[in-house]
Amino acid sequence: MKIVSNCILMSCIGALAISYQGCKPKQVVLQPSAEVVERDVPEERVVAEPQKKEATPAPTQSTPSPVSPPNYNFRNIQFEFDSSVLKTESYAVLDQIGREMQKDPDAKFIIDGHASVEGTAAYNMELSIDRANAVKLYLVNSGIDGNNLTVKGYGATKPIASNDSESGRAQNRRVEIRHVE
Repeated sequence: MKIVSNCILMSCIGALAISYQGCKPKQVVLQPSAEVVERDVPEERVVAEPQKKEATPAPTQSTPSPVSPPNYNFRNIQFEFDSSVLKTESYAVLDQIGREMQKDPDAKFIIDGHASVEGTAAYNMELSIDRANAVKLYLVNSGIDGNNLTVKGYGATKPIASNDSESGRAQNRRVEIRHVE
């Protein structure tokens, strides 16, 4: 009985050893490929030539393209009636403003918020500050240093159009960005 169990044990060990050898990682050796080229030579003599390496040109040193000076003539950011939420069409304008501001990371700006005459003076002042802060938050999230941006609210005290018509009031619901010299 002992002989049989030893035989079974040895068979199992042998099977494991064989299967273990099958699991060993194999070493892969890569060799450059050779291109076979036929020539007008007798049929029994076809010669394979190694592939020729083409010379790569030396890297050229590129000069950085000149950065144009910042253009601080920004368009106004418009807002809906009684809202400090940025309009979707303002995103492209703000992205352009952010790109210009990034040309001079030390430049300082004042963000002026404005409102039309609807509502009380206190409410319009708060709304104009909220509008300016919405623009500042967008610019800070775009990578502009918040310490370079100052927020001011003017309420309805500095209209750029008449508040007698809806088109004039719409123009007055704005944020202006000024570069501090």
